[in-house]
Amino acid sequence: MGKSVEYYLSKGFDRKMAEYFAAGRKTITDVVPNDDFTLTLSFNNGEKRLYDVAPLLKPGTVFETFADLKNFRRVYIDDTHCIAWDINPDIDSQVVWNNKVDLCPDSCYVDSVPIQGT
Repeated sequence: MGKSVEYYLSKGFDRKMAEYFAAGRKTITDVVPNDDFTLTLSFNNGEKRLYDVAPLLKPGTVFETFADLKNFRRVYIDDTHCIAWDINPDIDSQVVWNNKVDLCPDSCYVDSVPIQGT
């Protein structure tokens, strides 16, 4: 049996994250980039959720390159089920680890909103 919300709160998690972990972690199964710098994410529990990446796309950050829609559309799910982009698409991020920028699937779930009617 999983741990309770109270258990995760006692470990310092905020309420949203504590509720997420208590309900069971989700795996991202599909990602679709949208022209408004959001991602449509599908999860292994059948949910589709919308994640807004726009707030991350600030100058001087690792996400700056992806403020260009052409680069943003290169998003993929990596081998650990994270949302990821290769900074330079001509470099293998399995070999050059600092070429990849990724987002944690747990945060993607908690920080996204359900898409109605799916």
